[in-house]
Amino acid sequence: MTITVTESTTTPTLEEVKSAIEAAIRTAGPGLVELSHDIHEHPETAFQEHYAAEAVSAALREAGFAVTTGVYGLDTAIEATYGSGPFVATVCAEYDALPVIGHGCGHNIIATAGLGAAIGLAAVADELGITVKLLGTPAEEHGGGKVLLLEAGAWEDATVSLMVHGAPGIDIRCDSFTSQAVDRFRVTYQGRPAHAAAAPENGVNALDAATVALTAVGLLRQQLGRGVRVAAIIAEGGDVTNVIPARTVVDLEIRAFELDELTDARRRVLACFEAGALAAGCTWEYVRTQPRYANLLQEPLLAAAWNDALTELGRPPVPYEGGTGGSTDMGNVSQVVPSIHPGIAVHGSVAPPHTVEFAADAATPAADRAIVDAAIGLAWAAATVALDPASREDLLARQAARPEGATRAPAGQE
Repeated sequence: MTITVTESTTTPTLEEVKSAIEAAIRTAGPGLVELSHDIHEHPETAFQEHYAAEAVSAALREAGFAVTTGVYGLDTAIEATYGSGPFVATVCAEYDALPVIGHGCGHNIIATAGLGAAIGLAAVADELGITVKLLGTPAEEHGGGKVLLLEAGAWEDATVSLMVHGAPGIDIRCDSFTSQAVDRFRVTYQGRPAHAAAAPENGVNALDAATVALTAVGLLRQQLGRGVRVAAIIAEGGDVTNVIPARTVVDLEIRAFELDELTDARRRVLACFEAGALAAGCTWEYVRTQPRYANLLQEPLLAAAWNDALTELGRPPVPYEGGTGGSTDMGNVSQVVPSIHPGIAVHGSVAPPHTVEFAADAATPAADRAIVDAAIGLAWAAATVALDPASREDLLARQAARPEGATRAPAGQE
């Protein structure tokens, strides 16, 4: 759709811009849905998303974007740009799946809604004086793809950044949608093997160390804040019952809604694992298994524009108390670039994410509608702040004041 400028001004009105965006996205809608189902049928886990990355790249090239696949040191990352304005709207697309259950977090919805938003913004890029940038960001579920992209400079030119996440239930306000910071570690205990029946006294039982540690963590939970979560599995616990386990491995994660609270919880949880080593007489070590994910900060200007967009689209969002839990590496982006990461409801779905039931819901007609509505909502939000003089000036001023390299040091990565 071409914008028809009113006779009284050379600047298009917001209504004209939104109409052009919506027309472009609805025209692209059947292709977005087809691509969503294609990605859904070809689930790929962290850093292995070659099929999805190529499919999204092909759609971007067809839409007229300059596209590079395999950027910033990540084979399955994408950078695509359209336009040349000083206001850079960076839209994120995720497409990694979960092991075993596939797209149980609906990243096929995220990828195609982001693609649709970029296509919609490209239709008005010249009129708005913006550069539209889509970043395909691998390994959100595990691996911290956005943290790695941040450190490589992928957001150095960003004025704002936007993405959306599919969710069950109802639409909630963007300012109600948040996430927890998360640290993930691997603890390894080393003991000494021995025959479990003939000479157990000669062994140093590494499984005992893990048992003491996990028991201590269970007791600690009573003293942790209400928003703190600790989860762990024994990844290695011995090989046979008649040999004292000489090595055990525990994978764990710690979550909290604030970085300071996470840091304190981490200290206390790791003390439990040290206690296990002391009790069993083992040596121990721990390593971080992925970059820390920071908590999510929603940019008020963009959040308000998103809420208004959903209301106009006939799906008014409602407030939600208590946060939403879960964690995302978009939190790290939001700490350094004004960002939003709202949810879009797959109406009728009651299955929680990370289940086979939600994986099935992510390829239904309700999910298909969510893709198009979310794409329009994201693009309208970006266009609203880019066209409004005060919001545009504020956001560009914040970008100009950002120290060089600030986005390359994601929050909380001590």
